[in-house]
Amino acid sequence: MLRMLSVLILSLICGLAWSQPSELRPVTHEDVWLMQRLGSPVLSPDGRQAVVSVTEPSYEDDGEVSDLWLITVDGSVPPRRLTHTPGGESGVDWRPDGGAIAFSAKRSTDEDAKAQIHVLPMNGPGEAIAITALSTGASSPLWSPDGSMIAFESRVWPDAADDAANAERAQAEEDAGVNVSRYEIFPIRDWDHWRDEKQTRLFVTAAEPGAEVRDLMFGSDLVSGPGYEGGLDAAWTPDGQALVVTATENLHEAAHAVVRQHLYRISLEGEVEAVTDSQDYSCTGAMFSPDGDYLYCAWEPINEYVYNHTEIARARWNGEGIDGELEVLTADFDRSVNGGDLSPDGQTFYFSAHDHGRTRLFAMPAAGGEVRVLDAESSGVYGSPVASDDALVAVWESSTTPAELVRVDPATGQHVALTSFNSERAAGLDRPAFREFWFTSSKGRRIHNWIALPPGFDENERYPLVLFIHGGPFSSSLDSDHVRWSPHLLASAGYVVLLTDYTGSVGYGAEFSRNIEGDPLKTPGEELIEAADAAIERFAFIDPERQAASGASYGGHLVNWLLATTDRFDALVGHAGLVDLEGQYSTSDGIYHRERMNGGPPWGDSPVWREQSPSTYAGQFSTPTMLTIGELDYRVPVNQTIAAWSYLQRMQVPSRLLVFHDANHWIMNGKEAKYFWDEVHAWLAEYLKD
Repeated sequence: MLRMLSVLILSLICGLAWSQPSELRPVTHEDVWLMQRLGSPVLSPDGRQAVVSVTEPSYEDDGEVSDLWLITVDGSVPPRRLTHTPGGESGVDWRPDGGAIAFSAKRSTDEDAKAQIHVLPMNGPGEAIAITALSTGASSPLWSPDGSMIAFESRVWPDAADDAANAERAQAEEDAGVNVSRYEIFPIRDWDHWRDEKQTRLFVTAAEPGAEVRDLMFGSDLVSGPGYEGGLDAAWTPDGQALVVTATENLHEAAHAVVRQHLYRISLEGEVEAVTDSQDYSCTGAMFSPDGDYLYCAWEPINEYVYNHTEIARARWNGEGIDGELEVLTADFDRSVNGGDLSPDGQTFYFSAHDHGRTRLFAMPAAGGEVRVLDAESSGVYGSPVASDDALVAVWESSTTPAELVRVDPATGQHVALTSFNSERAAGLDRPAFREFWFTSSKGRRIHNWIALPPGFDENERYPLVLFIHGGPFSSSLDSDHVRWSPHLLASAGYVVLLTDYTGSVGYGAEFSRNIEGDPLKTPGEELIEAADAAIERFAFIDPERQAASGASYGGHLVNWLLATTDRFDALVGHAGLVDLEGQYSTSDGIYHRERMNGGPPWGDSPVWREQSPSTYAGQFSTPTMLTIGELDYRVPVNQTIAAWSYLQRMQVPSRLLVFHDANHWIMNGKEAKYFWDEVHAWLAEYLKD
């Protein structure tokens, strides 16, 4: 009776929080930026509770708060904050008996302080206790099956055998006063930083303060090779005598070969053996069945295609390695698996996958078999599903509802909200649901589209059309908002926003995604134009005389392609877009896949490099264009934007350039993000006004 009363009270609270006020207001950047952000839920061993990281953003450097919250899976108790500290926590893992959690956090306010592993009791009052104090920091804790040890990762110097050696090496580097990087192999950069000599290795310690810390990988052949790179993503073996990690041994070949990732067994004595080793696939993220008989992994073939689905594979585990070959369980499922979990009884594998502009939940027998969608009509985006005995817990959001934690019925796919972190802020916002339509392109392909409507929408009015082009290209425009590229925020100025899943997008089968290979910009660009035409034909509320296009990353590439190939738009806005295929290829942090996408190296006989570079047609640039870039973007380096800007200036086209000197591929400083959006709205208003 008390439990039923608690559920009723929580339901009433959530219902009141979600009730809509009579007057809705347009979305502002403050609304988008300050929505609380949820991490992935981590279930307790008994499946009754989940811990989730919740970040409360701020525009001030020291204003952001990130803490752990405890959620009851049956919804009988309101969410409870577990931590109250300025620094955030990451990498939560429950002790197998459920009596404590471990996480990584930086508790010191010292500028040079590193995150360390902490243990927090869960069966009574108590403070988190740090159990590591490494000069290099510690992350990704993982309890051993018996709860006596914790494994974790740290980035260390290759030749340092212990923490004293790491500290000594770091001090020597500082004392030398030489700020230079030396390279003999590719890659040299990664997203927003120059690569250094450090490597990620696996450590283990007793789960108590002051215990000995052991480096399980130092001196092994794996980490001593020139191509080692470890993301690790460790999993304890069922017997607790070893861990299985993910790593690569051929990163040094990244300029001319596909980088392969495989699984390695590392014993507590430091012996390293390959679990998988093939030129034909990658196998990552080991997961063991509850009975310990099978190992599962994310599997991706290495073949003639750049794009391949991520599959689920498994093999029998013999205690030391796998017996026989991996069996790919999702080979007949024409979608890419995002992430998933085994049911506690080991009978069912649950996972999420993009599907026609949504991210849906699916289930299949753990031994393989028919894949079943939990709810074929589900809307929105499900992420990070984890399985308890009778429910799934996941993060869910949609175009009308910001992210919250939900409990999903595995039989029906229906969900119930477990949290309402964002309900108060969302309640007053005019965020109508996206509208959906399909059309058939000139190449006979079915193309999916979303339409985001402006606030105060009136079917009898006419509104400017703005294309919002997604990045990737192996991505998708989803039925949800986005903190960086918000369709609702773009629409808030009175625009109809068109989101098109052009050729190369995911969620429509492998063939649709692969069709972009060898045709990186031309056909997607044509489809964007055709999508605009189809939208104008279908919706009388779109004003065909006022059109603009915007996009970031690969969407920025396509904005520059539209700049080069059409004059139909009144204005363009592009962020982090290439203007010359060879220019990006030769300076980006990743290059070989671009060579494969374009039919061979730039010095070969493929015409794509010239024919599908916007710079080839710079003499035709005529549309007023605003370009933006983060100076620390090493994926689409700043020179690409400077070149596009120079062409615009040479052609005397009205143009504006914004360089965010501290930003990388994304603008993630709150004040700078707001400035970006203010400039976007001002630029579009100038050219789309009546």
